Formats: sequence, structure tokens, C-alpha cells
Amino acid sequence: MDSVVHFEMPYDDKARMAKFYEGVFGWKMQMLGEDMGHYVLATTTETDEHGPKRPGAINGGLYPRKAGELTQHPSFVIAVEDIRKSARKVTEGGGKLLGEPMEIPGVGQYVSFTDTEGNRVSMLQPIPRNRRASQSK
Repeated sequence: MDSVVHFEMPYDDKARMAKFYEGVFGWKMQMLGEDMGHYVLATTTETDEHGPKRPGAINGGLYPRKAGELTQHPSFVIAVEDIRKSARKVTEGGGKLLGEPMEIPGVGQYVSFTDTEGNRVSMLQPIPRNRRASQSK
């Protein structure tokens, strides 16, 4: 069974959204730069070299909202063993890939898709801890 390992939400105002989740829920936010699409990492639970310390807890991220795209609502990320195989299964099952799998340095291979109901979801083929993403290909 492939599990949910990450969540994502769009923002209009990065600083405002980060301040809200930091202040209300105590999340830690790490603002990434232009080279990473102005993404914001949201740490909601402590992690170690094996991932979240608390079973079932996940971390997430925030990204700039883009008008006219299917990135207007919160979504989640599912960990898969083989992203190419899972991508084929998505399309064979009636879903639609939203691009090609891309490397997230130090994290793994990632791609978003829509399911049969038009929901935006993503997949991640995570790299083993302490390995570089380029070695996972």
C-alpha cells in the first residue's frame, strides 16, 4: 500500500500564510528561493534520519497560486516505489499526468496528476536518506 507522505497548499501571500501557520499551529517554515519556485517547506512534526518521529505524521509545503491552473486547492503526495510504473498506472486507470517526473534535489522524483474526478494529487519516489536524488534514477 502506498502511503500519504506530504501535503501541499497554494498561497497568494507567502509571508502572510507562513505567519498564520507558524502563529496558529507552531509550524516551522523554510522559505526557498526562485530556483525552487518560491516553495515554502512546512515542518509540522519533528523528523530524524528515518523521517517523521511520530507515526502517521507528515510535513508539507506551500507554493505560489497560479491563476488558471489546477493548483488552486490543497493536495497531498503519495510515496511510490517506482514513479514511472505508477505514472503508467495513473494513465491506465483514467488519470492524467501534469507533466513529466522531475527531480527534487535531495528528495527524489516527483510528478503531479489529476485523478478520475479532477482532483490534483502528486507522487514522490523518495530517495533513501543520505543519498542524492540523481543517484536514484
